[in-house]
Amino acid sequence: MSKGKVHFIGIGGVGMAALALLLKKSGREVSGCDLGNAPRLEWLRREGVEVFVGGHDPSHLEGVDEVVVTPAVRPDEPELAAAAAKGIPVRSRGETLARYVSSRDAIAVCGSHGKTTTATFIAKLLSALGEDVAWAIGGETGAMPVARQGAGPLVVEADESDGTLALYRAKTLVVNRCEYDHPDFFRTEEEYFRCYETAKRNAGEVIDAETLSLEGWDFPVRGEHNRRNARAAVEVALRRGHAKAAILQVMREAFRELPDRRFQKIADAVYTDYAHHPTEMKCAVSMAREICSGRLRVLFQPHRYSRTRALLKDFPAAFKGADEVVLCPTYAAFEEPVEGGDVADLYRECRENAASGGSSVRFFLARSCEEAWTHAALSRREGDLTLLLGAGDIIKLLPWVRENRVLPERRIWIGAGTNTWKSDLMTNEEYVKSESPAGRPGSTLAVPWMAGIPGTIGGWVKMNAGAFGHSISEVIEAVKVDGKWLEREECGFGYRTSRIEGEIQDVRLLPCAPSGMSEGDYLARRRRFPAGTWGSFFKNPPGDFAGRLLEAAGAKELKVGGAYVWQEHANVIVRGENASASDVLALARLMRLRVRHRLNVELECEVTGI
Repeated sequence: MSKGKVHFIGIGGVGMAALALLLKKSGREVSGCDLGNAPRLEWLRREGVEVFVGGHDPSHLEGVDEVVVTPAVRPDEPELAAAAAKGIPVRSRGETLARYVSSRDAIAVCGSHGKTTTATFIAKLLSALGEDVAWAIGGETGAMPVARQGAGPLVVEADESDGTLALYRAKTLVVNRCEYDHPDFFRTEEEYFRCYETAKRNAGEVIDAETLSLEGWDFPVRGEHNRRNARAAVEVALRRGHAKAAILQVMREAFRELPDRRFQKIADAVYTDYAHHPTEMKCAVSMAREICSGRLRVLFQPHRYSRTRALLKDFPAAFKGADEVVLCPTYAAFEEPVEGGDVADLYRECRENAASGGSSVRFFLARSCEEAWTHAALSRREGDLTLLLGAGDIIKLLPWVRENRVLPERRIWIGAGTNTWKSDLMTNEEYVKSESPAGRPGSTLAVPWMAGIPGTIGGWVKMNAGAFGHSISEVIEAVKVDGKWLEREECGFGYRTSRIEGEIQDVRLLPCAPSGMSEGDYLARRRRFPAGTWGSFFKNPPGDFAGRLLEAAGAKELKVGGAYVWQEHANVIVRGENASASDVLALARLMRLRVRHRLNVELECEVTGI
């Protein structure tokens, strides 16, 4: 390793913080910066690391000889660009850790699953057996921090996601189960497994965890996958010369606690798990099913668009054993969205699998993680268990769970409800039908170019409904809202929108300017929409038509569950047999994404609630 000062851009990440501590304890001068001030940064400060919070500023590079950067930092960050301009070497976290490991008595744990747990078990077991263990692990375990410096062996979690696993020259390489992952970096399965083979060739010895026998050991952990993790730790201890009797004596304490977010209980009948690959998820769901006497509800947030797309067909089976699954919007990490990798694609895949008999699970789609948790909290019954799955910001729900917090109550006034989407999740939203004069059918206003459009007067006004180049606001003089009359200028009318909040109770109209066409003429020209639609779903973007764009993007072929796009008009969603609100939400997301990905146009919903 080189000498001099090393600076970490994005030091707050678990892997970055662990490496920063090791370099600091090995005698390097270390600084770092991050956007937010997390508790882990306070830990680094106490250990003597200089930490800047609030941004990535080139001024942080003063006196720096080397920069370590996390993949989450964009290449065009000013601080990173300044380092390159100054000729300061810039290396990834994985590359730097590999170089550090290769010069020490190191035990590196790799594999698609169980790296954090296995590395934690090894560090705790060897420590209990009297070795002065150093470690750098991708997760805390109770009071055990992510890193420690010691005079004995170094235990590290060796990440393959950026290919730097191939740079490791570990004395001992523990290889857990390997399955294709990280399609954002590895274009093919062959590339992925080639990385592992290189690491094996570079290692002094290799322990293949999948081939180790579990016989003769009584591991105090739940789940076969965790028993295999524990068995790999035992094998490391045995190969380092520790007697089986000594291992058995300390094993229960060493394996007593799983790392945080590994099937961690966070409240009564609520658990969380970091699992985000289908194999890991299957294990977590199975563990939850073992202890759940009522309904098992899983809230899952997909991690990265590329992984969702690449492993799409494998996800439905991962939920076997659950009664309900609520899917939350994809956590992007540092990725841009990719076609086929949205949570709506995952929802559609799961719905199709269930419809074909592959699953009895009931699937829902949430607009946010907070909405998913609100549903779980409001619908919970005695014996139910909720499992939060995912490696993204679903972790932000933990305070909500512990404080029994849910989304606030909200009252939504509706007329006929023809332009409002309502979730099929339990929420704190109360929909109240207006019984005021504005609750009458909109057709009673007798505005010619609005002939045949469904809805109430209040609904027309709230959404500034219109057709044939006209909008209802053209004939509005004033609107009565919650007992107060608002002049037209106070209503904030725009294209298919207004700023009106509260119950619309009545309206005063201006004379309707003649257009040269009668109500009958407009009716004759109007398309006859099928039953079970909201009319046009998306607003026309400036200078174009949403229907034309959707048809050009191939949206007419889209169908999710019982909801489908009308063949006569690509901007119309039809609620067919057994269509759920989640079906409609997923279909609307897919329609919008088709236009974004294929035509680079962002559509805005005309229907409220989406």
